[in-house]
Amino acid sequence: MLAAFTDRMWLWAAAALYFAGFAHGTIALLRQGKPSSGIAYALIAAGYVLQLIGLGIRGRAVGGCPLGNQFEIYQFTAWSAITLYLVVGATFRLSLLGYFTACLASTLTLISLGLPGWDATARTHIFGHNPWIELHAALAVFSYGVFGLLALTSIMFLLRNYSLKSKQLGGWFSFLPSIRDLDHMGVRLLGAGAAILGIALLVGSFHWLRDTAAVHSTKILVTLTVWSAAATAFGLRLRGVLLARRFAWTCLMLFIAAMLSLFVVERSRHAAAGAAIARPAPPAP
Repeated sequence: MLAAFTDRMWLWAAAALYFAGFAHGTIALLRQGKPSSGIAYALIAAGYVLQLIGLGIRGRAVGGCPLGNQFEIYQFTAWSAITLYLVVGATFRLSLLGYFTACLASTLTLISLGLPGWDATARTHIFGHNPWIELHAALAVFSYGVFGLLALTSIMFLLRNYSLKSKQLGGWFSFLPSIRDLDHMGVRLLGAGAAILGIALLVGSFHWLRDTAAVHSTKILVTLTVWSAAATAFGLRLRGVLLARRFAWTCLMLFIAAMLSLFVVERSRHAAAGAAIARPAPPAP
């Protein structure tokens, strides 16, 4: 019976579990109770397994890492953020991080599943059997998942900062981690995201330098802009220039910009593919 499940069925089931984790946390907070980190972790972990199965089926169908359209990219970004949460959440025991992660994962997965146009074009072997290009794309999108978790910690930082300034320390504010822990985690996530995206660009540059016509310049410019913004923010934070609320807002805007850049990257990739088809074949020797 399970063999009859399509990749989208598995992904819908995963999205349902992510949403269940978000709903459980919301109900607990509305009742002025602490969301159960164990239940949230279990629901997210179960959704993660189902999403991994769905992406695996899609990967075998397209002959590579499923990053061929907007739907697959958003699914992979959500999967990346969940991967980090399953490690970070268990290590630091952040109860509300599971709630916010479930919110992010359910939002990304449900939006991508609910927009059929994002999955209208299913392309196979988009990396041309080149493992280095596939690694470049996977690392780049994974870094956006890191930025997603960074955005969540930034939101938690802003909420904790608001609770301290307004002296509202009770209720669900009491479940937030300390402002120092959130700040330290934000710095580490930003550094990790910038480093992973930098490695992705380095790997991709070897292919681009050999065939500059194969990659649209807009894609390179947009991705470099996101990396430059992340690297600059990280450098300013280490120098003590970008701190507290300004740092949190910068990290939040960085994730939003990264997700919006995916639309530009996807359009430029289509344009590059069309140009490659229209390009005349080299004359025979």
